[in-house]
This record gives sequence, structure tokens and C-alpha cells, in this order.
Amino acid sequence: MVLHLPRRYASTMDAYRTLRFRAAPDRLEEAEDLLWSLGAAAVTLTDAGDQPLHEPGPGDTPLWDDSVIEALLPEGLDSDQVLLSLAGSGVLEGGAQAASFEPVADRDWVRAWMDRYEPMRFGESIWVCPSHVEPDPDWPVVVRLDPGLAFGTGTHPTTALCLEWLDGQAVEGVDVVDYGCGSGILAVAAALMGARRVLAIDHDPQALEATVDNAERNGVADRIVAVLPEQAPSGTAGLVLANILAGPLVELVDDIAGRVAPDGRLALSGILADQADGVCDAYRERLRPSGEATREDWVRLDFAAAGDRVT
Repeated sequence: MVLHLPRRYASTMDAYRTLRFRAAPDRLEEAEDLLWSLGAAAVTLTDAGDQPLHEPGPGDTPLWDDSVIEALLPEGLDSDQVLLSLAGSGVLEGGAQAASFEPVADRDWVRAWMDRYEPMRFGESIWVCPSHVEPDPDWPVVVRLDPGLAFGTGTHPTTALCLEWLDGQAVEGVDVVDYGCGSGILAVAAALMGARRVLAIDHDPQALEATVDNAERNGVADRIVAVLPEQAPSGTAGLVLANILAGPLVELVDDIAGRVAPDGRLALSGILADQADGVCDAYRERLRPSGEATREDWVRLDFAAAGDRVT
């Protein structure tokens, strides 16, 4: 399972090798930064075992207990110098002898990476389209988004459930809150659907950066504000989405439910099927359950403000 995708793309004319090694669990970010500084064209983290990861809760950066780093390095880089740098920094588990280089066949790296991602439709109108594909002019709402370091590209069931819910809402002229914004996919989709203003909240600065970047790419940066929770202004919104995990959803019930306007709606996602009752119980004291949806093992819970008539 891949966690980090390339930040830079290799030239189609260059030759490359793959460097693979295990890094100390508490040194993964340092190892990644060092590889970029040495000239890596891509850095990937993969699971050395078989440990599942779900979408992160607020403030979490999900990593496996045992990870392998793979770096795509230009053939011209001195192998000994790379290993000396890594070993000298202390990020290698088992020392330089535990690292391995493998030749990589020539190929068009940009195309090989991009070809894995094709447009996806959610509900009746929302399309998530990577940058290498020209969208159909008849697609009503097109979110231009490439996979990146922040979670949320529409491929995970929890994100898909939220996009499908958003597609069924009256968004034009409404204020929206996206709690746990990740890549900003939900915030951008809401803005493209005509939201008056979108407040995107996340504990991870990398997620906020991705949200801003994707808002700019989609031409809606003027209507999206991305902030840390402690920086989020008070107030309510007509539509609130929180795609995090069951534990944080329960812990944050006062903040999340308190952001729903008197006639507003709320969608909660990131909930496994056996957690749904507990999350619903936490929110039904403040809001009225109005429906749910499932995809694979994940559940989305829908709520309306207590005085709102569900249609």
C-alpha cells in the first residue's frame, strides 16, 4: 500500500534506480526530506507487513509500524554518497548494508503514474478529474484533483460517501464547513456547486496546504478559507461535513454539531459499520438523524437540525 506519491516527476529521458530500505519508525519524515535533498525524483512509503490503515483522524499522520522507503534516484547519483548520507543521519535501520539498489527499466514516468487515475463520478453531477484528462463539457461539476500527500481523492469509500451526499444537497448560496478537509476535495466541490463560503478545517498543516493549492487550481480560492481548528471562526453553516473517524467525531461532537445552522444539515463519515450506533447516539442529543448510507465497511450518518423538516 502506497502512502506517499511523487512530488516531482522524472524526466522521460533519464535512467533511474530504485533505492529501498527500512527506516526507523520515528525517522520516516527525516529520511524522506533527506532523499529529496539528495535529488530523488519520487519517494514512496510502503507497508513492510500487512497492517491496514484507514483515513486519518484530525491531527493524525497514518503510518505503518514497519515501513519500507522506496526512492526513485537518477542513475548519475553516487550510490556510496547516498548511503553515507543516509547512514550518517541515523535514518537507516540495519545500516548501509540493509539498503538495496535496483535498476529500473526506461519508461515515461509521468504517464505511467498518471494513467492509474481516471475521472470518477459521484452522484449525478460531481466528477473528480485528474489533470491529464480533459473533462467532458457536459459534466456539471468538475473537481480537478491529482493524488497527493493529503488524503481524499474520491477513491476511499468515506470520501465517496461524502461527495454523494453533497451532490444531493442544495448548495448554491449556502455556507459550508468541511471538518477534516484533507486534500480539500469536499470544500472545492462545494464551492464549485455554488457555496457562498466554505470553511475548511484540519489539524494537519499539510492538508491545509493541499486544500489551498486545490482551491487555486479549481478557481475557487476566493471562497475557501483553510484553517487549523484553533483558528476557525465561530458561527454556523447550512451544510457541515465531517469525514474523520468515529473516535474524533464523538470527541468533537460539541464543535461539529454546534456548527450546524438552525435549518442546516450534517454528514458524518469515516465510521465503520460497528461504530455507527455509538456515533449516532452522541449526535442525536443535538441533531435529528435523517438517514444513512453505506459503502463497503463504511457508514455515512446524516442529520438535520432539530427543527428542520427533512425532505
